[in-house]
Amino acid sequence: MRRIVAIAVPIVSVSLLLASGALNAWAGRSVTDPIIWLPLSLACATVGSLLILRRAGGVLGPLFAFVGLQIPLGSSVQAYAYAAIEHGLGGAAWAAWFFQASIGLSLMFFLIIQLFPTGRPLSSRWHILVWPTIATAAASFAAPALGVVPEFTVNFPGVVHPLQLLSAGTATALDGFVGMANVLVFIACAVEIVLRYRRASGDERAQLKWFASATIVAAVGFTIGILMIPGGPAAVFALLTPLIPVAAGIAILKYHLYDIDVVISKAVVFALLGVFIAVVYIAIVVGIGTLAGNTTSPALSIAATVLVAVLFQTVRVRARRLANRLVYGERATPYEVIAGFSERVADAVSTDRVLPQMAEAAGRGVGAVEATVRVRLPGGLERTERWSGPGVDPDRVAEPWTVTVGYQGEPVGDLIVTKPTNDPLTPAEQALLRDLAAQAGLALHNVRLTEELEIRLRELDEQAAALRVSRERLVTARDAQRRGLQRDIHEGPERHLLDIRQRLNRVVDPDELDGLIVHTNETLGGLRDLARGIFPPLLAEQGVVAALRSHIRKVGANATVEAAIGFADRRFDADTEAGVYFCCLQAVQNVIRHAHNAPCVVALSSDADAIAFEIRDDGPGFDVAETPRGMGLQIVQDRVDALDGILEVTSDPGRGTRVAVRLPIRALELTR
Repeated sequence: MRRIVAIAVPIVSVSLLLASGALNAWAGRSVTDPIIWLPLSLACATVGSLLILRRAGGVLGPLFAFVGLQIPLGSSVQAYAYAAIEHGLGGAAWAAWFFQASIGLSLMFFLIIQLFPTGRPLSSRWHILVWPTIATAAASFAAPALGVVPEFTVNFPGVVHPLQLLSAGTATALDGFVGMANVLVFIACAVEIVLRYRRASGDERAQLKWFASATIVAAVGFTIGILMIPGGPAAVFALLTPLIPVAAGIAILKYHLYDIDVVISKAVVFALLGVFIAVVYIAIVVGIGTLAGNTTSPALSIAATVLVAVLFQTVRVRARRLANRLVYGERATPYEVIAGFSERVADAVSTDRVLPQMAEAAGRGVGAVEATVRVRLPGGLERTERWSGPGVDPDRVAEPWTVTVGYQGEPVGDLIVTKPTNDPLTPAEQALLRDLAAQAGLALHNVRLTEELEIRLRELDEQAAALRVSRERLVTARDAQRRGLQRDIHEGPERHLLDIRQRLNRVVDPDELDGLIVHTNETLGGLRDLARGIFPPLLAEQGVVAALRSHIRKVGANATVEAAIGFADRRFDADTEAGVYFCCLQAVQNVIRHAHNAPCVVALSSDADAIAFEIRDDGPGFDVAETPRGMGLQIVQDRVDALDGILEVTSDPGRGTRVAVRLPIRALELTR
């Protein structure tokens, strides 16, 4: 049934107007008088049918269909009245009565203004306006229906009103009162639609733009038509008013809904060019022609045409600029955003300028409150640049909209835009941001490469600084070891050797040499001990495990060496073995000094790539995060860093300490 009604309404509307034209021709009147209403009737009927068919717009569909049928019905009844008067047919008076009264029913168009685009009033308080509107339309119908109004006499001279329940004076007064009420209702409708636009956002705001733009164009065109075509304002009104239902249909059905800004911009350019041509023509042909006393001279028309042709391009550029300013405000047009960003990126010498300029271009291009450009860096890091627009209440800000910026199929960053809640991103603005993101891929890639390089340079600087500090510590430690060795030699073997020399000088009896030989052997043992402290021969001869066990026995440490199966039989390069040995020695020494020689285990193992060893003790432990490293652990760290290894120290108060090291294997061979 709905489909039948949707198809029937436009057909009936057109048929009635064509019949009106035929009846007017039969009555000897102008055929075009009813036909000029064909665009408006067909537009209203078609839009109403589509809305009914799509179940969109609520009651707006039936209202548009009603207007689309009321106009041709009234025209056909009027045409029949003229034909009946001319040819003496019956029902002429009632036809004239119905036509004059039905004009008031067209005021139902006010309901369309009130209910657009949702089919409901703006709020519950605005429901009150609906009933006065209906009452005003009913009164507009009743005044000419119950008595003779001046328009009835003008339209149908000689025809007697069939009812005349009211006197002519009363009917005229009522008609005037209704006219004032219509003005008040129209003002209220205008206020309601302005308030609706201010409160609207998203789709509804775009819908109201379509409706308001068409209404303004129709109103301006009608005003110009009245001034320039004094005899035919009805024709201008009939030809321009169809823009309103067409725009309403586009808005409600959301067909190219967000192209309204482009439409308005082009319409403003067209209007400004039309005004320019009209002004030039009037100034030259009418103004100069009046002064010269000849307004029909072809020379003046040619001069006006030449001037328009010369100035047309300049005026068109300025008109387009003005139109864009009117439509987009301070916001740049989409083309200006893309072109401006390309120029900025091309002129940007430093990559530090690219991100702020991109954020500003995106923010200004869509009228955003805030725009952010984020570059994704390795290791989960990121660099962010933010542009902020005019201040807006944080409670009235919509959710951020994000588009990913890619380069050669790889995401390199994000463009994030935030707009007010009452002005969310349109599909056209989203497309603009996607285009901007597509163009920005190379720029963000370059910024990313620069940031990666700077990060790597900072890491290298930190490593170099750490290496310098490590070398300084090693030099300091070696100097301390040399001083300690010097002191040990001076206090031990050197003193003993001096004593032996003095005793040799005093020897008289050969039996005294036995005591000197014993003393000399003891001194030699002391020298061997010192040599082992510098680099034990056992390490070079039998490897790490044997050297560690020998040292632990000598110093009396409460430590156990646990080597993985086969580890003791493997040999490694001298630097690696020395690193393992002295790191273990230092760790054991720390246990003796700081853990009161608590029980500890030295565990050693290896795989194809590295040697892993750890020293675990049952001492009091300490808080790794709060306690700074002492000289012993720092020496271990420096040795590990020198061999490109990894050191991990874990400890908790009351739970002992674990020092774990992993050193890469440079070379290894089986022990022979």
